[in-house]
Amino acid sequence: MNVIVANRYQSMLEGLQIDVIKSLNGEFEADEIVNQFQNFFYQRMILDITAIKNYQDIRNLQKLSISLDMSKVILLLDDSPESSSPVYLSKLISMGIYNFTRNLDGIMYLYNNPNSYRDVAQYQQLDNFTTEANINNQAMRGQPANVAMQMTRIIGVKNITDNSGATTLIYILKKHLEKNYSVGIIEVNKRDFMYFKEKDVFSADESNVAGIINNHRDKEVLLVDVNDSKSALNQCTDVVYLIEPSVIKLNKLMLTNPHILSTLAGKKVILNQSLLSSKDVLDFEYESRISIFYNMPALNEREKDVQVVDAFLLKLGFERQGNYEGSQKKNSILGLFSK
Repeated sequence: MNVIVANRYQSMLEGLQIDVIKSLNGEFEADEIVNQFQNFFYQRMILDITAIKNYQDIRNLQKLSISLDMSKVILLLDDSPESSSPVYLSKLISMGIYNFTRNLDGIMYLYNNPNSYRDVAQYQQLDNFTTEANINNQAMRGQPANVAMQMTRIIGVKNITDNSGATTLIYILKKHLEKNYSVGIIEVNKRDFMYFKEKDVFSADESNVAGIINNHRDKEVLLVDVNDSKSALNQCTDVVYLIEPSVIKLNKLMLTNPHILSTLAGKKVILNQSLLSSKDVLDFEYESRISIFYNMPALNEREKDVQVVDAFLLKLGFERQGNYEGSQKKNSILGLFSK
């Protein structure tokens, strides 16, 4: 069942062909909307932006993004200069608000096909980008409000072969990244990270993963162990897919899902816990018809400074690493890059 919060566009929204369990009409403070629906179960909320008092101030949208699961909200924009501006739309995206439109057709499309970050990334303004929302989010969490934050990178890690090492790899990536970035881990539908006794690890399930991610966008980097969650995948700005290239793992994969490799074309595929040489990797690419983004050897999670990990993060676009120029040169000599 669905809810509608309407104001100026009430008559338009009455034409929606959806089941409605609750409707509000009028202009409301953001806190009023939160109090009404924070603990209320609904499938989708259709939210007329003019129903939010002083919606031109992006901080009022931020209050909603912190307390509500915005993956369930479809925001109906008006044609005002404020909500039509590229800067305003970019700020919405920065808060995890991806489903916005200006007409009934758009609402029904998003109702059946919710946007992920990939669908709205073209509206994101990243050059020298710091939003009031991010600064205020920092202040709310006890951090200095005058510290500029970069956009949160949400990196998903997904096993393709069984037990390909996503949990351990994420743990190692966090240890390397947190030397230069604020980093959090979000684990979906499992609780494996409890064994590492690591800080800044947040648990989520399929129903609340979008809200958990939005609540931790004060981090510069979120590493998401997506497991089998489609909702988590849709929230990620980037995803790496892990294949352990042992004979038994690959044969089992081909028996259970013979067409899986064809779905990975053009994606960032990592050979993890790999003993393959650079020639072996080329052979694997030829046979599988997919390009390998990185060939990661088995790692010792107790080591704090692993050059192949620094080189991998450099290739992912994280420039604030250790001696990554030296790491890249050494790793190329060792043949750990597939290309």
